[in-house]
Amino acid sequence: MQNVFVLGLTDWQRKELETVPLAGSLTFHDLLDEHTLVEADTYDLTGLLDRARTQLADFDGTVDAIIAHWDFPTSVLAPVLAAERGIAAPSLASVLTFEHKYWSRLAQQQCVPDVVPGFAAFDPFADDPLAQIDLEFPFWIKPIKSHSSQLGFAIEDRAGFEAAITEIRAEIGRVGEAFDEALAMVDLPAEVAGIGGNHCLAEQIISGVQAAPEGSMFRGEFLVHGLVDMHREDDGPSFDRIDYPAATVPSRVQERMTAITEDLVRHVGFDDGCFNAEFMWDPDTDALWLIEVNTRISQSHSDLFSKVDGASNHEFAIDIALGRRPRPGARQGRFGAAAKCFLTRDRDGTVQAVPTAADLDRVRERFPETVFTAVVEPGDRLSALPNQDPYRYVLGEAYLGAADTDALAAAFAEVQRLLPFIVTQE
Repeated sequence: MQNVFVLGLTDWQRKELETVPLAGSLTFHDLLDEHTLVEADTYDLTGLLDRARTQLADFDGTVDAIIAHWDFPTSVLAPVLAAERGIAAPSLASVLTFEHKYWSRLAQQQCVPDVVPGFAAFDPFADDPLAQIDLEFPFWIKPIKSHSSQLGFAIEDRAGFEAAITEIRAEIGRVGEAFDEALAMVDLPAEVAGIGGNHCLAEQIISGVQAAPEGSMFRGEFLVHGLVDMHREDDGPSFDRIDYPAATVPSRVQERMTAITEDLVRHVGFDDGCFNAEFMWDPDTDALWLIEVNTRISQSHSDLFSKVDGASNHEFAIDIALGRRPRPGARQGRFGAAAKCFLTRDRDGTVQAVPTAADLDRVRERFPETVFTAVVEPGDRLSALPNQDPYRYVLGEAYLGAADTDALAAAFAEVQRLLPFIVTQE
C-alpha cells in the first residue's frame, strides 16, 4: 500500500478519491484539516508548514505522495513539503509565478502578449491609489493574491473605487501577509520584488465566452485532460454553470487555448503538476484573452470527468505525485455531457429551510446520479458566511449529467424548481 497525504481532506474528497482505479493500492490520509486551510480567519504559513512537517515526521510509514486541491495557502504548502521529501511536484517558484497575479501577467506579457488584457499593480494603502492605475473606467480590481475570488470588484467610477478600497484595506491582510511569507522563500524578479501580498491589480474588463483547458505537465510532457465551458449569469459576473466537455467554443479556438497554455507553463518552468487555465473568447471579434492559470486540478470538474469520461481528474493528480504518467481517457462515462450548477441568491437574508432528502430523491428520479450539496444551513445569515462571491450568495451546488449541453440547460432549470431554499429578507 502507498500512502497519499491530502491537504485539507474532506469526506467528499475522500469518497471521490476512493473511486479512482488505483484506490485499492492506496491509503489516503488527512494532512492538516479543511478548517485550518480553507476557513481560518488568518493564515500563518510558517506555522502551517511546521505543523504539517511534524505530522509527516510522526507518521509510521512511507510518505509516497502529497496532494493539494485547495487554493492558497494549500497550493503553496504542497510543493514545499513535497520538495523536502523528494516527491514529484512543481517548483515553488513556478507555482508562485502563477499565484501572484502581477507576476503572472508579466510572465504572460513576455510569452503570450496577444492574449493579455491591460493591467496595473497598485498599493491600496497609498494616499491616492487610483493615481497608480493607467486604465480607463470601468475596470476590475483584486488583490495580488486572494482566496476564492474574494475582494474582487468591478469598478465603474471613483466612488466605487473608494468604497472597494475601504473594504480591501480591512480584509486584504488575511491572505496577503501569509502570501508575503511564501514570496520570501524564492528569488523574485526585480520588477516583482516590491509588489507584495497586500498590493492589488487593476485589469481591463473583458467579455465573451469563458472556457478552460485542464491538464498536466509530467516530466516535461504536456497533457490535456479536457476543456470545460464556464457559463456566466445573464445579469452578473459570476458563473451559474460549468459544462464538460466544452461545446460553445469552436475547436479551432480550443486549440489556440491549449497551445497558449502549453507555451506559458513551459515558459515559467512549471512541471510535475496539474493546472487549469481560464480564457475568455469574444465571438464577435475573435479576440482571445487569458484570465488566469491555476496550479491544480479543479475540484469543480471532478464529478464532471467521472460522468463523461468514467474517471475523475483526481486520478491525474495522484498519478503525477506518485511519479506515473497520467492517462487521460476517452468518453467512457454514462453521460454525453455534465455540469456543475450553482443555486444562488443575490440578496442578503437568513436561511429558514434547505432542500430535503425527499426533494433530492425526486430530482434523482428525473435526473439519475445527480449529486447535490447545500452549502448553507437553517439559521445562516448569508452575509456572515465565509468565502462567498462578492456579487451573489451560493446556497447549493448540483452536479448533473445529460445527453448534451441543451439537455443540461433544461435539467438545471428543472432542478432549481425541485430543490427549494427558503430565505427570509431582513
